[in-house]
Amino acid sequence: MDILIVGSGGREYSIGLALAKDESVGRLYFAPGNGATLNLGTNLEISDFEELASYVKENGIDLTIVGPEAPLVNGIVDVFKSHNLTIFGSSKSASQLEGSKIFMKNFLKRNKIPTARYIETSDFEKAKEFIGSLTPPVVVKADGLCAGKGVIIAKSHKEAIEATEAMLSGESFGDAGTAVVIEEFLDGYELSVFAICDGENYKVLPAAQDHKRLLDGDEGPNTGGMGAYAPTPLIDEELYKKIEERVIKPTLSGMKSEGSPFEGVLFIGLMIVEGEPIVLEFNVRFGDPECEILMPLIKSPVSELFYKAATKDLDSLNIEISDKYAVGVVMASENYPFGSSKPAEILVDSSDDEDIEKNTHISYAGVSRIDDKLFATGGRVLVCVGLGNSIKEARDRAYAKCGDVHFVGKKFRSDIAYQALSKEDV
Repeated sequence: MDILIVGSGGREYSIGLALAKDESVGRLYFAPGNGATLNLGTNLEISDFEELASYVKENGIDLTIVGPEAPLVNGIVDVFKSHNLTIFGSSKSASQLEGSKIFMKNFLKRNKIPTARYIETSDFEKAKEFIGSLTPPVVVKADGLCAGKGVIIAKSHKEAIEATEAMLSGESFGDAGTAVVIEEFLDGYELSVFAICDGENYKVLPAAQDHKRLLDGDEGPNTGGMGAYAPTPLIDEELYKKIEERVIKPTLSGMKSEGSPFEGVLFIGLMIVEGEPIVLEFNVRFGDPECEILMPLIKSPVSELFYKAATKDLDSLNIEISDKYAVGVVMASENYPFGSSKPAEILVDSSDDEDIEKNTHISYAGVSRIDDKLFATGGRVLVCVGLGNSIKEARDRAYAKCGDVHFVGKKFRSDIAYQALSKEDV
């Protein structure tokens, strides 16, 4: 089976790495890919959806997997399906679950799916009035896509009002923020749950926990994610069942009844409040860096999972998940997330420790190939992934791998998975 992966980040590299180990997979293509995906397959400089669909058809590519949210929201799946091509991802209409926070919140309300109290508006005075009715902190969200950065947790009414004004004026996020969602802050702990869906059926992957803040101890600005681990001990079978019954099933049923069956990855951002799952947000693709730690935990052929979801045949699949743990540590460039950094050559030492070589790997993201050398050219450069029989073992291996990676200005958090490691049973 020949496969095309759309995207250029660590998520797409990780999917490619998993597929490269899959015996049923032939040639791999990436559009556009990055400097390291060249080691896994062929990079294509084609961005136009019609042109890309023609390439897939002409070259007999059996399956296309879409990684990032932007092509999904912009309708790549609809274009490919109009050419009778097999593609894994959500349609343009179904992608509104991520493309519009207003659509998502109203969908949750219509389908009685638990979520925080909120208002959606483009009216600054209405927003200000609702902010005044809440006890800080207050959550302010831009309506459109903001690369995972369109959410402000305001610590005071004043800060919430200023953030809202900046969004509605277009100052903060341009057109993505000209309508906003203001919602109450929920006090609990966050979980990321991923369901692979085919419109009716679904398969749930191990729950993960992401670390959004730049600095140790969850300090500093929000980022696209500085690390993640899975599975988390902060979930049990009872909570999984609540999530399926109260969130996943009504979401699939609701999207189908509204004429937009959901196919692809349903990424559910949850706040767990006193044992109850409350939906913070939906995304329509894998999280990054969660994808980097979930891919190596899938023991059954990854190509089967994507293909059966894309062909509405998930019900026939028995997915096998490893009993290992995975921890991923993001290594970022010097000025991330405040601005761009100078390109820096990446050097990776070979470890003398066979255990580290066998149980770790690197997923490359913001990298380019210059004169056949790999350079850090993006904000989040790569993810060091460690596997182990416990979260601590996986974490220690991931950090050992970080010690083998060198580039000027590299930075990373030193406390990934600290929430789980504070539990005595890990």
